[in-house]
Amino acid sequence: MDDLFAPSDVSWTPVSPKLASVRRVSAAVMFGLVAIVALVALGLTIGWVYGVLAVVVLGAGFAWSWVLIGRNQRSWKYAEREDELLVSHGIMFRELVVVPYGRMQFVDVAAGPLERAYGIATVELHTATPATDAKIPGLHPDEASRLRDRLSALGQAQAWGL
Repeated sequence: MDDLFAPSDVSWTPVSPKLASVRRVSAAVMFGLVAIVALVALGLTIGWVYGVLAVVVLGAGFAWSWVLIGRNQRSWKYAEREDELLVSHGIMFRELVVVPYGRMQFVDVAAGPLERAYGIATVELHTATPATDAKIPGLHPDEASRLRDRLSALGQAQAWGL
């Protein structure tokens, strides 16, 4: 479904599907650790049946998060306009961040070990007002570098009034 408040005259660029894979691996590791702790803690204190039941409930939550992670990844998109960058994401609660190039103070590209293993990076835009900071996860490293360089150049040009 399209955003009711997003401009329709822009060409949106989606993020990589690899973002969902990275987040699913992170969720699986977290689920595994919590499941082991729950099984052992409940098994040793109130009985193994409750430990197994807790793992089953956690497994159902993990299955639901698997679906939501994919939907969330598909909701991320960005658009470059003449004077501003638009970033949109969210499933139930949609968010549209508009960052004027002249308000950008600096642009970071970050990639943790799992992101590097999957060949993606995150572009982070910082402004004077934290409410207008934005990030775009799930970009190919070449696209992240290109976007960083372009946004930095546009931000500098806008700040100088060129």
